[in-house]
Amino acid sequence: MMDLFKSGNPALSEKRFKGNVLDQVVSPDNAMTVTGTLQKFGFLFLMVMGTAFYSWKEFAQGGNVQPLIYIGAFGSLGVAVVLMFKKEWAPFLAPAFALLEGLFVGAISAFYNFAFAEVAPGIVINAVGLTFGTAIAMYLLYSFKIIKATAKFKAIIFTATAGIAIFYVIALVLGMFGISIPFLHEGSALGIGFSVFVVALAALNLIIDFDMIERGSEMGAPKYMEWYGAFGLLVTIVWLYLEILRLLSKISKR
Repeated sequence: MMDLFKSGNPALSEKRFKGNVLDQVVSPDNAMTVTGTLQKFGFLFLMVMGTAFYSWKEFAQGGNVQPLIYIGAFGSLGVAVVLMFKKEWAPFLAPAFALLEGLFVGAISAFYNFAFAEVAPGIVINAVGLTFGTAIAMYLLYSFKIIKATAKFKAIIFTATAGIAIFYVIALVLGMFGISIPFLHEGSALGIGFSVFVVALAALNLIIDFDMIERGSEMGAPKYMEWYGAFGLLVTIVWLYLEILRLLSKISKR
């Protein structure tokens, strides 16, 4: 069981599907399904797009979007932390997370679109297209068993993802003291190589996310886990999009 549910995405880790969740006895009509999870993901994605459009519009009209960035970033983080411990609240908290995340994503996207309007016009549209293309490709690779979410594969992705997360936290703390890590933002060969690695890592996390959702459905997880699974998938998709956006910005600087 532990190997089956080991995921690089903390929202869809093995611990999220074991214990009280799978100990519950549910009827087939009240059990998690793959179709139901994807439908709920689509609903959450539309909510992200709605608030993202609002913050984008605020930026385009010259409004101060910095509060929206902070509200979206820290608000969604807080909701995500609570949701990881209160999975049964997912039908209510997952939409709240999507709305808050949209504020952050929309403002950041608008900033990139403005900052790279001359050197890389359409950078946001390109990032969105590449994100969708990558997600579809990963789903096909998973569906046709070209890439399998084996125990070894999950362990490698989990370790690498945890390492990147720790590295980002260290970079954030150093930034608070005026110390920056150049290749995180600059378009050097090292910087681009690092971003390519992180994009690939985020994409491979999708394979594990698809596997987590499928296994949860097969094992009869409660219906509310559809919302939780959709939330976890949304986390990875947003991460992938932001990393692709960062990569394109680095390439445009060369």
